[in-house]
Amino acid sequence: MAQARRVPRPPAPSPALVCAAAWAWPGAGHLLLGRRRTGLILLAALPLMFAVGLSLEGRLFPFDPGQPLVLLMALADLGIGMPYLAAAALGLGDGRVVAPTHEYGNTFLIVAGLLNLLVVLDAGDIARGRK
Repeated sequence: MAQARRVPRPPAPSPALVCAAAWAWPGAGHLLLGRRRTGLILLAALPLMFAVGLSLEGRLFPFDPGQPLVLLMALADLGIGMPYLAAAALGLGDGRVVAPTHEYGNTFLIVAGLLNLLVVLDAGDIARGRK
């Protein structure tokens, strides 16, 4: 009886690469780890949440060390990765304070970034074999 040949598995990506990919584009870390369904859900949901925040006249906060709370919000916004960098490069996210939806927009932008940072931690744990 012939034995079946084992196909070697490709080496697992390094946790640092997985975390960098997960930060750069939401869901990319999970896709690298072979968690296709989770990766695709994150790839759709988090950038959509960020886009909703922009459409609701949310503000991408500036990096101003003189205002600690503004700095924290800017770091939270940056947590979404490339969507933030693209929006900033395109001049989006000025945030119209008089718009009735302004604070909702801010909330969507900040929460999208913070959720992606949790996704980065999750992908890192999976890559290290902790999950």
